[in-house]
Amino acid sequence: MRVVTTYTVALFCHVLGVLLFASGIVLAGAPFEIARRRSSPAEITAILGIARAGAMLASLGMILVLGFGLWLVHLSGFGFSTGWVQAALALFVVALALGGYGGQRPKRARLHAADLAATGRPLDAKLRQLLDDRVSRAANYTSALIVLGILALMIFKP
Repeated sequence: MRVVTTYTVALFCHVLGVLLFASGIVLAGAPFEIARRRSSPAEITAILGIARAGAMLASLGMILVLGFGLWLVHLSGFGFSTGWVQAALALFVVALALGGYGGQRPKRARLHAADLAATGRPLDAKLRQLLDDRVSRAANYTSALIVLGILALMIFKP
């Protein structure tokens, strides 16, 4: 009979958090890219609503990843002074900051599209500008790449 240890529980919850975090990032990013190709404010509102759900899923995953990841560092004996742990934590903060910044324009786009749809107005220049903001998109893509880098640090522990 196999015994479930505290470490196993912490690892399971951490991996669950990683799955929620990564799937939330995809569920936030893919609909945004789809919404950028639409011209109906009602469609854009609906599609960006899915992206909002993805952002909430990523937020839940982020909490699990961080909480259980810190617990795993403690349980495993690596210590918080280990280089790859410090790098992962620093990159995690940068990824969250970039993702938070990059998510503001899609949020404003969703709200503006909802306003346009409610009043029966067509897509306007302001909505197009919010959807096509390059800085916001760059922040989001960079954040996702940093998350992949963190995953590599966790797997290879250099």
